[in-house]
Amino acid sequence: MDTWLTQLKTLLFDTPEVHSVLLAILVIVAVNALLAFALRQVTRLAQKSNTRWDDVLVHAARPALRSLVWVLGISYILTLIPQYLHVNIVGLTSPLRNVGVTLCLAWFLFRLITLTSQSFLSDRYERGESVDSTTVDALSKLGRLSVVIATALSIFQTLGFSVSGVLAAGGIGGLAVGFAAKDLLANFFGGLTIYLDRPFSVGEWIRSPDKQIEGTVEKISWRHTRIRGFNKNPIYVPNAIFTSIVVENPSRMTHRRIRETIGLRYDDIAQVHSIVSQIKEMLQAHPEIDSTQTTIVNFNQFAASSLDIMLYTFTKTTDWVRFHAVKQDVLLQIAAIIEQHHAQNCLPNAYRAYSRTARSLMPPVRWIVRSTDFI
Repeated sequence: MDTWLTQLKTLLFDTPEVHSVLLAILVIVAVNALLAFALRQVTRLAQKSNTRWDDVLVHAARPALRSLVWVLGISYILTLIPQYLHVNIVGLTSPLRNVGVTLCLAWFLFRLITLTSQSFLSDRYERGESVDSTTVDALSKLGRLSVVIATALSIFQTLGFSVSGVLAAGGIGGLAVGFAAKDLLANFFGGLTIYLDRPFSVGEWIRSPDKQIEGTVEKISWRHTRIRGFNKNPIYVPNAIFTSIVVENPSRMTHRRIRETIGLRYDDIAQVHSIVSQIKEMLQAHPEIDSTQTTIVNFNQFAASSLDIMLYTFTKTTDWVRFHAVKQDVLLQIAAIIEQHHAQNCLPNAYRAYSRTARSLMPPVRWIVRSTDFI
């Protein structure tokens, strides 16, 4: 035990190299503490400014700068260790330092791209401006992917590997992987097509007449798109499917259409012209109907048991709930116009036949119900 303590005492107090290492560690800790204090002050100053970009820059640089201090300090300590351990690692110190500096720079750029995209979106949302979040997200992912690729190539070059050889090997390996994972690559390029063509964005309602797909887009990733159906179930659609199917985007409609057929009795043929004219005037004066769009109100045909008037017009609103409120108001006003002319709307033939059948069955049903009272 005494021998071990003696060796430890000799190591700590009588070895100059150990003194240098301990001093270097103290300097690193002190510099890191001063840097942390300085970054806190800079953060406070950035928060007082009217722009967000200085905040983004400070938050992105803070962890990378503190890590850079440790990388440089540890690389200096590694130059002192061989003098005591008699190990030749001088040839590794410089490449490891360069790799550490490269990773710190890549970390800063990675965080800067992420925070910039988030700040850009939040700033536009607070202003109430419309922004294509899908495009911003795609550019952010592309930027981060570029940083990762550039960092990997730089590290290979620093460690002495031939970049041209790595790229050649990567091309051969990519060819093999491409055959093995063609579906994954198809989904990747499908996602790229969505990002470039932008047939829909996050938050929009889409549907496909070719597939049983309908709902609100929640997320667009590189492999699949998550859609929330109207029954609240998530639908995960591979991106490759969108390159071969028709996709409707009702969220980008400019108007909603009202298309109805109004049937009048044959006894009311004398009032048809007046009713049609008054319905046209009502639609042109209605505040929720866009009179600049196609508006058709015409006597259309002599049906089997009714005089059919075609109603074709567009509302200004595209909101689904508001549209039905406008449609209800239009139909009620039409009903009032028909009533003013002492005319009557005809029931559909199927409903009228059902009513006659129901009335014919009522006496036997009543007799059966009465007869069961005695059972």
